[in-house]
Amino acid sequence: MGKQYAVEFKESILKRILPPNNGYIPEISRETGIPVDTLYTWRTKYRSRIPEPGNGKEHESSSLSAEEKMFILFETMALNEVERGEYCRRKGLYPEQIEAWKKTILEGLSSPSERASRGTVSQQAKTIRHLESELRRKEKALAEAATLLMLKKIGRSFGGARGRKIDRNSRQEIMALVAEGRQKGARLSALCHLLGLSPRTVQRYLSAPPELGAEDGRKAVQARRVPGNRLTPDEEEAIVSTLNQPRFASLSPAQIVPMLADEGVYLASESTLYRILRKRGQLARRGRARVPTHRRPTPLCATAPNQVWTWDITYLSTTIKGQFFYLYLFLDLYSRKIVGWEVWASESADHGADTLKKAVLRETQGGHAPRVVLHSDNGAPMKGATMLGMLQKLGICPSFGRPSVSNDNADSESLFKTMKYRPNYPVDRPFDTLEEARQWVASFVRWYNDHHRHSALKFVTPSQRHRGEDRDLLQHRTQVYQSAQQRNPERWSGNTRNWSPIEAVFLNPQREQKEKGHSSKSQTSKNVRQIA
Repeated sequence: MGKQYAVEFKESILKRILPPNNGYIPEISRETGIPVDTLYTWRTKYRSRIPEPGNGKEHESSSLSAEEKMFILFETMALNEVERGEYCRRKGLYPEQIEAWKKTILEGLSSPSERASRGTVSQQAKTIRHLESELRRKEKALAEAATLLMLKKIGRSFGGARGRKIDRNSRQEIMALVAEGRQKGARLSALCHLLGLSPRTVQRYLSAPPELGAEDGRKAVQARRVPGNRLTPDEEEAIVSTLNQPRFASLSPAQIVPMLADEGVYLASESTLYRILRKRGQLARRGRARVPTHRRPTPLCATAPNQVWTWDITYLSTTIKGQFFYLYLFLDLYSRKIVGWEVWASESADHGADTLKKAVLRETQGGHAPRVVLHSDNGAPMKGATMLGMLQKLGICPSFGRPSVSNDNADSESLFKTMKYRPNYPVDRPFDTLEEARQWVASFVRWYNDHHRHSALKFVTPSQRHRGEDRDLLQHRTQVYQSAQQRNPERWSGNTRNWSPIEAVFLNPQREQKEKGHSSKSQTSKNVRQIA
């Protein structure tokens, strides 16, 4: 009855604040006692249930229904390119998405025989499950709203300064209110927010024994409780003397414990023995083995094109589940230009060596690159005999990241994310043939190299930086900004935007290099020579 009353009560309020009534929300708030913010939230949530594409919440094609996509196509059909661009920015969409939806509809209309009813039943069942889940969630939300409104009428808040003490009576009142609210379906976090407490505090109250309800459990007030299973000083001395006996003096606790167990003796666990030895200062490292060290890879630095390359392999989904195409991609660290790529149906060192050879012939003179350092991870194709032999033949110095550390090859990983998060990347319709995958990657490479303005390169394209055109472009931008500042100096509070070119690019920089920024050209060249 309480849940049904809450639903009917909310529906009656919604009828007053929604069209065609459009009641004045502050006045309704004064009449019903419901906060103004709550009424606005109800109205916003109800409006979001109406199919209104591009409301700013979700903008991926997978989150929009067919009805919303069709509505978007009808709205943008009569718009020109400028108006469509404005529409997409306002609705949180990409123009490529709209073109893809239009293409899908045209393909479906042109070949109806291929649009079989496969997946219809499963899609309907999925929709039903989703609607049932939404119905359960909204029923819980309504019950929680009704409970919170009832508790809010009490007008009691237990909030205050951090570290305050709450007496026994207040704690009991808190636990009673929380128990009543949880029984009626309210979440603990919402109840705690209403009471002015943190959920962790309420959980501690609920788990504490009744006899400790009035005591202050802070460490600064109450003495620390001594564990009942703590070893006595005599027991610790007996353990230390046993460990230092001649037959155990050269052994570790991990070896001593099993030996004592074979003799029918149990002193303590291995962790306890290690803790006691560490406490007594008797856990120094012994033996000729070196102390394990964690070293970062040697940083690579590029001050010009074709000094440092990185490469990696990524999966491309196909129409066959479990089968993939493999994209081999080589990237210039200085210019971020894709200098070589191939798509193959298998992953091997032979394909990597062939792709590298083509990239070197295309980017260098005579097919020999003595100053190029090629960085990659520790995958089998990267360390294959064919690949290493090709590196030696071309005069390229190999560089490898740490095992199982993808951040050591961060630029290639970032490029793969840029590729797979493009609006026209075929997420819903994977590649069917190898030739189709190659054609799509070729179009992406042309866009990335010649049209994509890279944020790490002061928004010039990789091809412009690779050809050395970035300096003139950035100098021109500086002059434009300075001229604008001279025309309207009152609109500028300080210096103009820094369009100075980036001199050096580091791969896996050390901490001091991050703090100081870019090093000098002579120093960075020295680093490259040392690695080579």
